Amino acid sequence: QDKGTKMTEFWLISAPGEKTCQQTWEKLHAATTKHNNLSTNSKFNIPDLKVGTLDVLVGLSDELAKLDAFVESVVKKVAQYMADVLEDSKDKVQENLLANGGKVHPSQIHLPGLLEQQWQAEHKFYSSSLYTVPFLFIFKGVNQIDNDLKARASAYNNLKGNLQNLERKNAGSLLTRSLADIVKKEDFVLDSEYLVTLLVIVPKLNYNDWVKQYETLAEMVVPRSSNVLFEDQDSYLCNVTLFRKAVDDFKHKAREYKFMVRDFQYNEEEMKADKEEMNRLSTDKKKQFGPLVRWLKVNFSEAFIAWIHVKALRVFVESVLRYGLPVNFQAMLLQPNKKTMKKLREVLYDLYKHLDSSAAAIIDATMDIPGLNLSQQEYYPYVYYKIDCNLLEFK
Repeated sequence: QDKGTKMTEFWLISAPGEKTCQQTWEKLHAATTKHNNLSTNSKFNIPDLKVGTLDVLVGLSDELAKLDAFVESVVKKVAQYMADVLEDSKDKVQENLLANGGKVHPSQIHLPGLLEQQWQAEHKFYSSSLYTVPFLFIFKGVNQIDNDLKARASAYNNLKGNLQNLERKNAGSLLTRSLADIVKKEDFVLDSEYLVTLLVIVPKLNYNDWVKQYETLAEMVVPRSSNVLFEDQDSYLCNVTLFRKAVDDFKHKAREYKFMVRDFQYNEEEMKADKEEMNRLSTDKKKQFGPLVRWLKVNFSEAFIAWIHVKALRVFVESVLRYGLPVNFQAMLLQPNKKTMKKLREVLYDLYKHLDSSAAAIIDATMDIPGLNLSQQEYYPYVYYKIDCNLLEFK
């Protein structure tokens, strides 16, 4: 397939069986391929589901619409969180968002084949009753994924947030950043009753002034006691040793020359604790990363397949409501070509406009028609649902 013209969007439609459902399929296929391959098509076989009363079907149609929106939102959330977790490797997101047990990306997926395996695996649910079991089965499964995602994301985000805060402390300007990785015990005079070592941030532009001036900024500065311990883009971090009683004078005078004395007490225990905390968080994050990505992969596939099931159930219910009983319709999956979508719509309209004499009137109508919310859904004479996999594209 030419990726440039293929949409990562599918149209799931259905039309009544003509003499046979096979004929319906052939007619659609011929019409869309005659005009320069408007779409790639496949049959979308839905098992025979039990049909109840009209009231039940109408109610189910509404419930399925809500379920569809919910499941789609969970599919999106899992995909988006995968992109968040993979951070710098956004290009890896696509290869991790795979459905059908991690075999194919939804944009290349063969949905009917995927579902047929599922229908067979879960045949007992779908043959028993259309209304309760599959619906609850899907809702419970996806709701569980949603809740698990919240819990896992919250735990991982906390860890990530704490680590980022510590990393921020280890970056940034010399006035605020952590100095645990920069200063050593030997840079300080410790445990002296009279002497103390200060840390001073000296702008690079003023460094020559510092060398000339620091010994005379106050009385009792120890000569040649200043060294450059570290530098960033703009400044040097220097130490200087002086008598305790001269500290206030020194600070005051230093400020006049734009030398900033940093408030800092050398405390080995504290700095060690900071380092250990950072290592612990970093290790925890690495430990959680693999299992989290695996969980997201598996549950993306589960949620995506559940979403397609909901679409299939909606097509079934809507087709029975529109085309009546006995159940006789063919569901078909189209993957439109990007450049000819408008033409494809016209071809489908011509094929199926006879199904609904009021279709043209409805499209033009300004009055409210009960049960039809035009702002919420596009209306066509055939049953139509869009499966939009563009929501899974992360650049």
